[in-house]
Amino acid sequence: MTLFDILERLANLQQSCFYHNSQLRHLPSVQIGALHYLSRCNHYSNTPGAVAEYLGFTKGTISQSLRKLESQGWISREGDRHDKRIVRLFITDKAKESLNEVISENMIDQACTSLAHEGETLREQLFQLLRQLQKQENQRIFGECYQCRFHQKQQGKSHCGLTQESIPEENTRLICREFQ
Repeated sequence: MTLFDILERLANLQQSCFYHNSQLRHLPSVQIGALHYLSRCNHYSNTPGAVAEYLGFTKGTISQSLRKLESQGWISREGDRHDKRIVRLFITDKAKESLNEVISENMIDQACTSLAHEGETLREQLFQLLRQLQKQENQRIFGECYQCRFHQKQQGKSHCGLTQESIPEENTRLICREFQ
């Protein structure tokens, strides 16, 4: 098998985990991807445009999917506090519960425990491959806040040097569209 084939098969197996959940099994993969992204992104990255960019779909496709998710009670929309032109998306408790159930039973992480160093070397190599492909394709990285060049500590608290805002500590492990 080529690396492409292996990664495709792993992605398909990972996606199939979502279909083990009785509530998620009825959703198309683009909607599951949007929910998973929204469960992991920070408050700078929870817009329809960021969802489209992260998943690599058109804004039209994502817009339809988000409307459907909202009508089914998976997400809610709110206007931005500072700029009313911006719409922010939030997953509901229903979505959090379903996603947490799937992610806690993550078969790939479980399988990695049988690998040398619990798969840490493999994880690091795949991470480097991801970053190389993102760079090569001129894609945003969407990395975790605490690893960003703008992440700072001021008086022992996390701070974004780009937006000049304080960041709650629990949000530093979320992914950000502005990551550099």
